[in-house]
Amino acid sequence: MAGPENSSTDITSASGVRLHVEIDGPADGAPVLVLHGITGCTATWDWLVPIVAATHRMVRLDFRGHGDSDRAPDAYSSEGYVADATAVCEALFDGPCTVIGHSLGGVTALGLAQTRPDLVEALVLEDPPMGRSAGAQTLEGNSLLDAFRMMRQSVPALQASGVDVASLTSMLGQMPSPAGPAFGEVLHDDAVAAMASALLRLDASVLDPVLAGVAMTWVYDVDRPLAQRGVLVAADPASPDCVCRPEFIERAVAAGTSLEVRTPAGAGHLIHDSRATRDHVGQAVRDVLGL
Repeated sequence: MAGPENSSTDITSASGVRLHVEIDGPADGAPVLVLHGITGCTATWDWLVPIVAATHRMVRLDFRGHGDSDRAPDAYSSEGYVADATAVCEALFDGPCTVIGHSLGGVTALGLAQTRPDLVEALVLEDPPMGRSAGAQTLEGNSLLDAFRMMRQSVPALQASGVDVASLTSMLGQMPSPAGPAFGEVLHDDAVAAMASALLRLDASVLDPVLAGVAMTWVYDVDRPLAQRGVLVAADPASPDCVCRPEFIERAVAAGTSLEVRTPAGAGHLIHDSRATRDHVGQAVRDVLGL
């Protein structure tokens, strides 16, 4: 196996959007694509690099409108995010990959798996929103909705203020989490810092489809079969910010899936960020990759 490769590069999607990626691990390692959630960036997965990149070629993508990627030329959509993931796979991988995705990244991984099964061998999904179109879930009653409304209003002002990452990290660490205690108490330090870094580079309009009063229509169809193996780590349904609801998991199982479903007790939506539950995501990755 070749020695480790650690670099960053840009590729261009089919619609001309410049996409930033971080690449770690041996050039000839089995490919792994890692996708963050909405308002996130590649830094949210820094903790996973030592686990995966020792043996695999790990590519982390900043979705359009996030991190160091360009903004979308028009409205943000599920189709656009799946196009981003497709472009990365086609540009950087010679064969099918394992896709690891949280939230938006998870449902994008599902859409990629259904529309381009030739590109996806296996999946590790972290609390993805799985509903779509008719009867789709919305965020009404979910604590994330208020958080997204606040971010939509505050992020542009924060960016204009010139606040730096360290100062914003300190501010976020003192803010209450959906579970009640401050983010700094319930999340890993690196997770709070990654959140601050992401918000300062975010196009806040990525939240507009989420806040429009209707659920975004996903490329993924929960009522279609899913052929790929993998693990779905869902938030505890009792958590106020759980988005991977049991009714959609049941529909996916009824349609046909070989994904193993794991629901850690007490887990919220930010499973890999949380001090109490990060290891569940790490173990799912190890299990799927055979580490």
